[in-house]
Amino acid sequence: MQDQQSEGQQERRFVARNAPIDVAPSHKPTTISPSTPQYERKRDYAYYKGIFGDRPMPFAFLDLDLLEQNIRQIVALAQGKRVRLASKSLRSVAVIRRILEADPCFQGIMCYTAQEAAYLASQGFDDLLIGYPTWNEQDIAAVARATATGTHITLMVDSTEHVKRLETVAARFGISLPLCLEADMSMDLPGLHFGVWRSPVRTPEQARSVLERILASPHVWLDGLMGYEAQIAGMGDNFPGHKARNAIVQVLKHRSIHEIAKRRADLVELVKSYGFSLRFVNGGGTGSIATTRTEQVVTEITVGSAFYAPALLDNYRDFHYQPAAGFAIEIVRYPRPHIYTCLGGGYIASGSVGPEKQPQPYLPRGAKLVPLEGAGEVQTPIQYKGSEPLKIGDPVFMRHSKAGELCERFTHLLLVSDGTIVDEIMTYRGDGQCFI
Repeated sequence: MQDQQSEGQQERRFVARNAPIDVAPSHKPTTISPSTPQYERKRDYAYYKGIFGDRPMPFAFLDLDLLEQNIRQIVALAQGKRVRLASKSLRSVAVIRRILEADPCFQGIMCYTAQEAAYLASQGFDDLLIGYPTWNEQDIAAVARATATGTHITLMVDSTEHVKRLETVAARFGISLPLCLEADMSMDLPGLHFGVWRSPVRTPEQARSVLERILASPHVWLDGLMGYEAQIAGMGDNFPGHKARNAIVQVLKHRSIHEIAKRRADLVELVKSYGFSLRFVNGGGTGSIATTRTEQVVTEITVGSAFYAPALLDNYRDFHYQPAAGFAIEIVRYPRPHIYTCLGGGYIASGSVGPEKQPQPYLPRGAKLVPLEGAGEVQTPIQYKGSEPLKIGDPVFMRHSKAGELCERFTHLLLVSDGTIVDEIMTYRGDGQCFI
């Protein structure tokens, strides 16, 4: 069942239970008494350094108190819409399970590959939507086997070729596979493609051939419709020092919101005209919860990055999440005053190449990468002129640019709560899994 609380009830719960955390810089040691509420503790350098002590570096961690705040903020923003978890931004079975159990609004997982979906099915998860088309027959067969045992896995399509490929394998297994039609939500302007290159289906006319092929097959059926507005959900509009660019992106986002809402509604009407009964209409992402939730035809919003709140999310104007996930690298050299060289740290995020895709020093406050060297494969020099005394062997706490990719670098996440390490959990990599 969906979370049926009213907006006012959700907001009151959010305000009452979500006291703000002071993450402002402080160079005084953090004094924590046993009676200090966990949400009032200052998340400064001394706080985290005291928690981890002499633990060997590098290591990755997840602050459960901040994760809980992010969860509550997402629930409040969703305003009754279901929220599907984007596994690519989490990449830990334990974390996925924890979030799904946190609130009734969290239902289902959007996977990024068929093999990942089959693995999550083996871990007991259900309602799995594969966010990208699957072509390899062995991968389709893995989904078919999981489907035959009772797991609900929905495959993504955007062409008749996809449908034919899937129905061939489904027929071999004697089953019927659920499909989701992905529609393109990008916007074309003179000299500019505003969005990402995903589905070729944009208009109702372009969708007809795919729908008719699905309707004619006894081995596949239409389960849902998806449209991902990446130009809103995945594009920051508040980068420091880029005032003109930010203004242009904000204008384009505003224009795009109205266009995608109409496009999605038109496609839903077309689907209904064929007699399909959709189980879900999926849209959105972390950066577009507030706008996607207003569309009546949308039944669920996919959210991933907001839970960990990586560094790229700092560059959005309309929301702020708590930095729940990070990693620590060790100072091993002190080549000159104000330069501290750490071992490792070059965990660069995917996508277009730019300085924003580098991990960013988080604590101590004021620490920066050296522009000409950046975050390196085996060493990362950090420039720091603050008053926090640093020495060889001390940690520098970093934040990854994107969310789940951090977990591809570490086998475990140290779970932190109330000023201490409370558990150590596996990432996908720790489970011996590498899906893409």
